[in-house]
Amino acid sequence: MSSSRPASLRRVWSLRLRLLAGQLIVLGLVCVGIAAVTELSLNHHLVKQLDAQLGAASYRSALMYPEPNRPGWQHREHSYYPRPGPGPRFLDAPGQPAGMVAAVTSDGKTVDAGYLTSDGGRAALSDKAQAQLASISGSRTPMTLDLDGLGRYRVVAASSRRGDDVIVTGLSMGDIDATLLRMLVIFGIVTVVALAAATIAGVVIIRRALAPLRRVAATARKVSDLPLARGEVELPVRVSEGDANPSTEVGQLGSALNRMLDHIAAALETRQASETRVRQFVADASHELRTPLAAIRGYTELTQRMGDDREAVEHAMSRVASETERMTRLVEDLLLLARLDSGRPLEREPVDLSLLAVDAVSDAHVAGPDHQWELDLPEEPVVVTGDAARLHQVLTNLLANARVHTGAGTVVTTRLSTDATQNVLQVIDNGPGIPATLQSEVFERFARGDTSRSRKGGSTGLGLAIVSAVVKAHNGTITVDSSPGHTEFTVRLPLNGWQPPAASSESAS
Repeated sequence: MSSSRPASLRRVWSLRLRLLAGQLIVLGLVCVGIAAVTELSLNHHLVKQLDAQLGAASYRSALMYPEPNRPGWQHREHSYYPRPGPGPRFLDAPGQPAGMVAAVTSDGKTVDAGYLTSDGGRAALSDKAQAQLASISGSRTPMTLDLDGLGRYRVVAASSRRGDDVIVTGLSMGDIDATLLRMLVIFGIVTVVALAAATIAGVVIIRRALAPLRRVAATARKVSDLPLARGEVELPVRVSEGDANPSTEVGQLGSALNRMLDHIAAALETRQASETRVRQFVADASHELRTPLAAIRGYTELTQRMGDDREAVEHAMSRVASETERMTRLVEDLLLLARLDSGRPLEREPVDLSLLAVDAVSDAHVAGPDHQWELDLPEEPVVVTGDAARLHQVLTNLLANARVHTGAGTVVTTRLSTDATQNVLQVIDNGPGIPATLQSEVFERFARGDTSRSRKGGSTGLGLAIVSAVVKAHNGTITVDSSPGHTEFTVRLPLNGWQPPAASSESAS
């Protein structure tokens, strides 16, 4: 239960929701930042203006103090008519704003204090408020106080013309607070509207932006539903060209998916071809083994029925031996191919191809005296690094192939040459040629041609397959070029950087 809940939560927070949430969070933070900076700037500006007004009010208050009824008052031009009520008389001086707080302190104690009401009257301050004003009598710079019963005030202290008295003047910050509150409400409304508009626009934009990604995912789901485990498989599904444009991030994903599907399709085709070849190989091998086994069984039964006929028994036993030898060759060829396919290392030693060619052509002349065998060798011996027995088998199989599949009188030429990078072995005949349709499959196992090159002479059908496998094991290549009247097998083997010593060259000469 606990493990399924986080998984469901992860599914809810899809990429679309994460993008939308991130967009709204960023927009909200930007709006909050703008509101905070604006509020701070506006507050600083308004407080600065209020401080200027406070300075003027403080100057007027100091100018009107000491009052006329006190000793030291000498300036009749400053006479005015104060209203009755608590507080210094300069509260009623011309230009003093409503809500102004004034106090006269001496030795840290309030002598007289009051404030102007909104209707122009005077009102008394509470004892706590008077104590707050008395506490700032030593400060000559404006400061903010939360006066008891009145709210926030900007207050400043100034010395009177009587050195022992301090005049404290304060102006209400109510208008500033109201202005800041209105601005805050406006910013809140604007932020909500902006977030709502961004949500609608973000949903539309993100949906359209992620539509190609959904189509790519749909393509991947279609591929995942295909049965790829066995049989012939086709992958016709691909991401459309519009969704595979590498100039966009989603297009790069679609292009990568298409390349992956191409690789998978190629791998499936290779697997299918390999399975087909394996099935064909098993069928051909079974057929090739069944033929001699059937012959052996038949001759064995014949021997049992004709036990008194010595001549018939000897003939049957010779046929059994012949079929047994044929089956043995087939099994040995299959075993050799299996070893080569498994990558089992071959012998690595200097091999004189010239001597191998001489021996192979001599053997072919004995096996096929009705053919014309020619040998074209360079003056210097052709030496490679490899397995002498396997390379001799390459020559023997190529010559046997020419002997078996061509008629009497065919000229078969074995040619060796060397260039700067490789040794070249060619077996050329002027026989009927290999059909073009068979040339691409001639090195396959149990490859069958038409009747003009039918299997005969005890061939297992694996000779050229063994040649190809041995050549590849020596890091070489083999090709065939055939037309009526001309067939040419060309084997190219690397030099491997091995050079024969001078004594070998002289002895070969």
